[in-house]
Amino acid sequence: MNEPLNHQWLLTTRPVGMVKRSDFTYTATPMPEPGEGQILLRTKYISLDPAMRGWMNDARSYVPPVGLGEVMRAIAVGEVVASKHPEWHEGDTATGMLGLQEYAVLDAKAANKVDAKLAPLPLYLSALGMPGLTAYFGLLDVGAPQPGQTVVVSAASGAVGALVGQIARIKGCRAVGLAGGAAKCRYVKEELGFDAVIDYKSEDVGAALSAHCPKGIDVYFDNVGGDILDAALARLARHARVIICGAISQYNNTGAFAGPKNYLSLLVQHARMEGFVVFDYAKRYPEGLAAMAGWLRDGSLKSKEDIVEGLETFPETLVKLFTGENFGKLILKV
Repeated sequence: MNEPLNHQWLLTTRPVGMVKRSDFTYTATPMPEPGEGQILLRTKYISLDPAMRGWMNDARSYVPPVGLGEVMRAIAVGEVVASKHPEWHEGDTATGMLGLQEYAVLDAKAANKVDAKLAPLPLYLSALGMPGLTAYFGLLDVGAPQPGQTVVVSAASGAVGALVGQIARIKGCRAVGLAGGAAKCRYVKEELGFDAVIDYKSEDVGAALSAHCPKGIDVYFDNVGGDILDAALARLARHARVIICGAISQYNNTGAFAGPKNYLSLLVQHARMEGFVVFDYAKRYPEGLAAMAGWLRDGSLKSKEDIVEGLETFPETLVKLFTGENFGKLILKV
């Protein structure tokens, strides 16, 4: 009987501009074997995130770049099929950095056990995974919103932004979102309960922000960078907090990133702008997950997943993040 093959996506070229299939190699190797203290997982769902574009660049960042010829890095959820660790058993489910492949070996300490009976597995890659933790700690710790304040978030229909606005509402704040297109804006306003939504594709963003934030923006949670960040900076309230989570509008630039032109607003308004990476909060993940699970359970928080089937579709599916085609947390079903 033939052993199962492990299909993998390897990064073979540093992308220039938008990622394309030719930047990767789709290959098959024998299924790996776990060593002592390790577990072998069959990948079920893979999280596709904007940060993956940065991981492909040979540049200084919060994690080393993916090496050429290496399996493309990705967070995923999988089922244990073999274990050489006493605390892990066949049939257990875990999340971790499994990568773009069908099977992955992880050190047991690098895997996080999840309960497939408590929530659908894709949820552990969205509201109960990295996007949920990013929204929770980014908004509440870095942004420190107070009841009655105005929170503005870009990419408001996306994996992180949708959760940020809902958490702001839960904490008694006004939530104003920016999204692209009528369908996404309708979802943000009617389904998620934001107080206002701006269609950056059809509206004058600056004028709309002024109209919806007449007293200024107290907290701006930025996922996109570029012109929208500039528009928000020009409309900050006194002692505002600007949270730099991402800059998806810039990730595929072939030249230099566009920096903020209106940064002097930070001086005038005695405001601060701070970047953060969710991995810094690893010791507090249980706190964030408990809060998110509670809000999901009582119905005050909603999560939307955009699931595409087929490991072989990875390059084209990843591009959806940068063209705005995805609607919700983008996940690849293996």
